[in-house]
Amino acid sequence: MTEIPEHLLKRAQAAREKAASSSDAAPSGAEPAGDPRIPAHLLERSRAAKSKSDGGGAVAVAEKVAAVVAAGAATGGVPVGAGPGGHTQRLLTVVKSGSIQDVKATPVDKVHTWPHLLAVEFVAALGCTAFLFFFSIFVNAPLLQLANPNQTPNPSKAPWYFLGLQELLTMFHPMVAGVTIPGIALFALILAPYIDKNPSNKPEDRKFATSLMTVHLMFWAVLVMIGSFFRGPGFNFVFPWRDGLFFEL
Repeated sequence: MTEIPEHLLKRAQAAREKAASSSDAAPSGAEPAGDPRIPAHLLERSRAAKSKSDGGGAVAVAEKVAAVVAAGAATGGVPVGAGPGGHTQRLLTVVKSGSIQDVKATPVDKVHTWPHLLAVEFVAALGCTAFLFFFSIFVNAPLLQLANPNQTPNPSKAPWYFLGLQELLTMFHPMVAGVTIPGIALFALILAPYIDKNPSNKPEDRKFATSLMTVHLMFWAVLVMIGSFFRGPGFNFVFPWRDGLFFEL
């Protein structure tokens, strides 16, 4: 329940003391003098209640109420059920000054898709297109001659994105290198969102997910680099600064 202010408590105590002193000073049977600060309809209601408790004015009060309601219904000025004087408001409680609801805006780590996200993605796509355009100007990548089935190139290498898998085939059994190890890696990446359920997108708060993806990428990048630059004729291990490069884009 709302606490009543101190100044209202003091005012009520002073009014009670004044009413008590006036009732003691007034003669028996005399009606107390009206306080000018109290509205007239409240004084009338108090007198009617007092007369009703005495048993001698119930009919008069009922007649007055019926007359007020009838007059209000006839004129349309006082709604049915209104109090004396046509007042329909009542004081329920006293609330301290200040806002009822203390609303604090919480920062939301989100951005709108348009125009913020799509604008950044469009600029990134333009940057990638420009890089590929200038890369194709300065790097010569002609089409090779038709494959000769009677002459196998040495070394015979897969495209660079499969060189990691080809490197694994030189170390393990084909079932292990082609199915088991890639399957475990993909299964670990699938389970990563269910293991690390942290909603934050900050790298310092996602150590498990960041470490898992870093290990995966570094493992595959090392295999691709070894297969690209350190494998020569017969797919044997060579040093590129001594034996040259056996790699074509």
